[in-house]
Amino acid sequence: MQIYHTMTPVHTAQGCAVALGYFDGVHCGHRMVLGSAVRYAAENGLTPAAFTFELPGNQTLKGGRILSPVQKHIRIESLGIEQYLEPPFEAFRDLSPEDFVQKVLVDCFRAKAVFCGKNFTFGARAAGDVEMLHALCEPRGISVHIVPMAQYGAQAVSSTRIRAALEEGRLDDANAMLGAPYAIDWTVTHGKGVGTSRLGTPTVNQNYPPDALQPCTGVYLTRILLDGHWWPAATGIGRRPTVDDSANAAVTCETYVPDFSGNLYGQNPVLEFHRYFCPVRKFRTLQELSDLIHRAARESKDYFAAQTVK
Repeated sequence: MQIYHTMTPVHTAQGCAVALGYFDGVHCGHRMVLGSAVRYAAENGLTPAAFTFELPGNQTLKGGRILSPVQKHIRIESLGIEQYLEPPFEAFRDLSPEDFVQKVLVDCFRAKAVFCGKNFTFGARAAGDVEMLHALCEPRGISVHIVPMAQYGAQAVSSTRIRAALEEGRLDDANAMLGAPYAIDWTVTHGKGVGTSRLGTPTVNQNYPPDALQPCTGVYLTRILLDGHWWPAATGIGRRPTVDDSANAAVTCETYVPDFSGNLYGQNPVLEFHRYFCPVRKFRTLQELSDLIHRAARESKDYFAAQTVK
């Protein structure tokens, strides 16, 4: 997938079928929009493309990022998108709906078809809706395809619902709506060495950046991609009350990977969350905490041994 970070014409000899949206989380609804554009492109000799944008600084839409930019790109590429335009929001935020269609869809994509959900808006101050999109595109020979909203639990799938599920520890619901396991790839940093020196469980520390959504604190059954291989793991997100009960203790994300040893500092391994195991709590002794970590690790190994996850 070729990624463009400026408002520039993409490479296409025949024109594009373009998926439109922010695609935060690349959830089931987003996958339907992106997949529809890919299928239409294949059937009509077009280039499958997507238009989205990057928000300035640490700003996010309706809450923190669900996925890192890298994970977002990987998931979108896996659906078959070949040309991906992601300019800064400021680059087009002041365009009128008419200018958006001309400068983005026509000038950048040579669009022949566009795909979006029924709640899609565009142009300065969201002045354009899907009815206006039809009215502006059809005279230019661009067909407009409104993709039905994906449903989960008799309600439309949305990034807002996914954030709520993650924040409440409902990982099964979040993963079902995402269409793939929730995952992070934050940089591995140095911790305080408690796992290695006092618990016998050295951990991979991948603490959340300020602009990312942080899931419910607790212990999770996870798997981590190291050296091209998936390893069962146990991950704790929380303030570690057993080893640091101060009021201003930092929230950490620490992963114990049984059977693995190696220097991962500065790397960005992918960590997938598959099951919520238990809440974080304060133990009377470090041995009790160590026992929990080892128990969660065993549960993780058993869980993945019984799965057909690839």
